[in-house]
Amino acid sequence: MEIEESLLVKAQENIKGIVKDVFVHTDQHNAVVVYDTNSTISNLLYKAYQEALPTAIFIDFNESEPEEILEILGALKESDFVALIQSKNFRLDAFRIRVELFKRKIKVIEHPHLNRMSDAEVPCYIDALEYDKEYYRGVGQALKAKIDSSNSGVIDSDGELLFYDCAFESAKLNIGDYSEMANTGGQFPIGEVFTEAKDLESLHGRVKIFIFSDVSYQINKPDISATLIIEKGQVVGTENTTAKFDEILDLIREGEGSIWVRELGFGLNRAFSKTRTVSDTGTYERMCGVHLSLGKKHGMYGKPGFKRGDGKFHIDVFVDTTTVKLDNEVIFKDENWIV
Repeated sequence: MEIEESLLVKAQENIKGIVKDVFVHTDQHNAVVVYDTNSTISNLLYKAYQEALPTAIFIDFNESEPEEILEILGALKESDFVALIQSKNFRLDAFRIRVELFKRKIKVIEHPHLNRMSDAEVPCYIDALEYDKEYYRGVGQALKAKIDSSNSGVIDSDGELLFYDCAFESAKLNIGDYSEMANTGGQFPIGEVFTEAKDLESLHGRVKIFIFSDVSYQINKPDISATLIIEKGQVVGTENTTAKFDEILDLIREGEGSIWVRELGFGLNRAFSKTRTVSDTGTYERMCGVHLSLGKKHGMYGKPGFKRGDGKFHIDVFVDTTTVKLDNEVIFKDENWIV
């Protein structure tokens, strides 16, 4: 794909905004960009970071020896900045780049799995990198406050009702504000507030799913939304599923014995919607709306009977949401958060 000038300008603006408003990076600290050129988005981001970080060290992952990369990263100091632009995840033997850099208080932004997205999806991905500080932090903190103080919730998906008859776990934020967090950075694009029921068995009802993550970690959008029937926090029946969706559900049943519903995710990124999508699930997960996870795996919250690291599956499914209520207050309607 030949990169349009207007798209490059937009990418440059958005990356500059992230570097300035999210990471508060200045020339007083070093910056390193590790990139590849194996996808359209990686090439575009490489050019954008060149504009945003003209004094940074740029490393072509495919053209550099692991020892060379590790030597450069090893020379970095606390509060320095690293960008990882990855068509596939970078591997340096046992060295987990982001984890090891976080241990040293180095700021890290990751753009992973870029080759999972098509050239047609590039403009959507670039739009999703725009950082509206007032929106993300204002809506994100307001949602967290409501979640943390609520004792119940209801999700209406085209007339199907899913009930949370309990309080929620303290919500986690992915809104570009790391001031209260141990690490600075993570995977971009961002925009999410997530929680789960304190009592998983309090979840019951029916919910329509219009997109699910398949075995290749890419979104799958059937022609008709599937309906999950949930009792005591577990999927006990379905309607209008497809063979590919049934394949996912069967994998969870076989691996874990039942299908638990755990994460309740409120996505904030307005670049993604029911109709404006990208193929990579981890990126699309930020879409403005509601997603759930199927399977026992959700390490952010400990639960009686659920050992950390015990679950095998965390499959994201996206709700065909009409409204969301917390304690009878509508907080989501017409594809937008109203808090």
